[in-house]
Amino acid sequence: MRPSKHERALGMQRSISRRDFLNGVAVGAGMALADFPAPAGGYSVGGFRGQTDRGFAIMHALRDGRFWANAGAAETVDEHYDLIVVGAGISGLASAFLYRQQAGAGARILILDNSEDFGGHAVRNEFTASNGRRILGYGGSKSLQTPSFFSPAVSKFMADVGIDVSKFDKWYDRRWAADRGLGPAVFLSRETFGADGLFRTAGKPAEWIARTPLDEKAKSDLVKLFSSPADPFKGKTRAEKFALLSETTYEAFLLQILGLHPQVAAYLADATKSYFGVGADAVSCLDARAIGNPGFDAMDLGEAVHPTLSPSGRLMQRNPDPYIHHFPDGNASLARAIVRRLLPEALPGDSIEDLLLAQVDYGRLDREESRIRIRLDAPCVRVQNVRDAVEVCYVDNGKLLKASGGNVILACWHRVIPLLTDELAKEQTEALGDQHKVPLIYANVLVRSWESFARLGVVGFRAPGAWWDGCWIDEPVSIGSYRFADTPSDPVLLHLGKVVVGGKGESAREQARVGRHMLANLAFSEVELHIRDLLARAMGKGGFDPARDIEAIAVNRWSHGYSYEYMRPWDAYWPEGPLPIETARKQWGRIAIANSDSGAYAYAHSAIDQAARAVRELLGAPEGAPAYARFPGPPGEKIGLE
Repeated sequence: MRPSKHERALGMQRSISRRDFLNGVAVGAGMALADFPAPAGGYSVGGFRGQTDRGFAIMHALRDGRFWANAGAAETVDEHYDLIVVGAGISGLASAFLYRQQAGAGARILILDNSEDFGGHAVRNEFTASNGRRILGYGGSKSLQTPSFFSPAVSKFMADVGIDVSKFDKWYDRRWAADRGLGPAVFLSRETFGADGLFRTAGKPAEWIARTPLDEKAKSDLVKLFSSPADPFKGKTRAEKFALLSETTYEAFLLQILGLHPQVAAYLADATKSYFGVGADAVSCLDARAIGNPGFDAMDLGEAVHPTLSPSGRLMQRNPDPYIHHFPDGNASLARAIVRRLLPEALPGDSIEDLLLAQVDYGRLDREESRIRIRLDAPCVRVQNVRDAVEVCYVDNGKLLKASGGNVILACWHRVIPLLTDELAKEQTEALGDQHKVPLIYANVLVRSWESFARLGVVGFRAPGAWWDGCWIDEPVSIGSYRFADTPSDPVLLHLGKVVVGGKGESAREQARVGRHMLANLAFSEVELHIRDLLARAMGKGGFDPARDIEAIAVNRWSHGYSYEYMRPWDAYWPEGPLPIETARKQWGRIAIANSDSGAYAYAHSAIDQAARAVRELLGAPEGAPAYARFPGPPGEKIGLE
């Protein structure tokens, strides 16, 4: 179909660097193993990343009961390992590192993953700008959130893999935006608010709100909400207020309790999505307050509440760390740092500065002579305790193979685990199924310059009610020879994100389920059109022309993204327990579980904590070892997928 006049004006007909949005294979009822090939040409850095239909094909066949009908008998390979890890994400890589650290350098470890790269959600997007500059972006897991909240085990792990978080004080330019006169903004669309407009949100709320197209009552209500909110529960005790706020959604609070104009609720509807994976219609008031949403300053709720005492379970204390612990490629650098320690021949070098631009030698990840092997495009399909070992079946190049391990750590998603074994009790299977990951899309857009942002004085903007949740110039990080943009004429990455949920007013789990179906039906062309349309409308007055200025687009699809975090009003057992994760993550036989799902906490340090727990279940805790975290910590600025 030929692009319309509007689409041609946006540049939809231009040839740019991009990949198909869904580049999978059809999955039919009569498929054989040969129908699950490795990607043609092997792995290539850059381009489209994330979760694809091809990567899901075997797991979906297992889920639908079609895999074993066509699989045949597994071929036993002459491979026995001390440990087999299923999943090469941060938790899986950390499990391998910690196991070898405790068991000794002689330990033989195999890491299996169904993707074409290691890192799990921690992927990088690589671009070459028209001026020849190599530019990196994060396609998933973004930052090392709040090091002050790291457990002793995580802090030691970071040091052991060569990451000194104090160096971000130098690497991250906290003055970058301010020195260039840039600030945050909000884009209000005509579809939701009656007219398009981009408004800087720096300064007093009354000043910028007055310029918006909002209804006059909505303007007045929003200013009061920000500047002088009332206490609708005056006369109640703090405990009574906590109870009410933990059972009331933020949207209901705004509309029903405070009686504010509907446009106020529309303005704040998406403000919780990047933290909790769901909008204000499904997030409690206490959780909304914990991440800084307005309306609670007059309630005398206190500054800090211990998570085991708060009805919401969230810490209310302010984040003690600046939001700076971010590599240019997000936590892909963390995954690369672990791989360098496991297989230095695959990623040579000795510092984080040279790690960033180093090229991985993928041919050295899985060599017969190596004690540590990372086998990509090799999905695990079954694990079974047998006498003094565990049999592990997996698919590699269209063949069903069987290896054995003295121990196994399943560092895959909770909901996958019951597909791999019939050894679990019903109670544990149901607890594993409780984790519904939040679906989302991240797009990185390479633009030839950020001159339009400089003219408008914005570093990025929220977009309540729009298709995308917002757009921001990437984080200003320079490490070693890799330098961030300096002048407006420099090319830069724009990062756009969207939490894909549906079923307004339903539970967070149900909204995630609906969102996954919505995400599966999107085509790249639709995603690209929304990118170009938003940038043209929000940044057009600054001279941005998507047909001219966009050089490349990478879309990262995460049908299964954030781990689900317990929250009121949906989880009445939170935080007192018992928690489903305590049942779900139980070891059985020689098999342990490690992933961020195990902590119900969608952060990289949770994945590492759970890896430490799983290794200790298998090997015991060495004397003097630091403790791992039992409970999730406070909410952070989870703009990136952890």
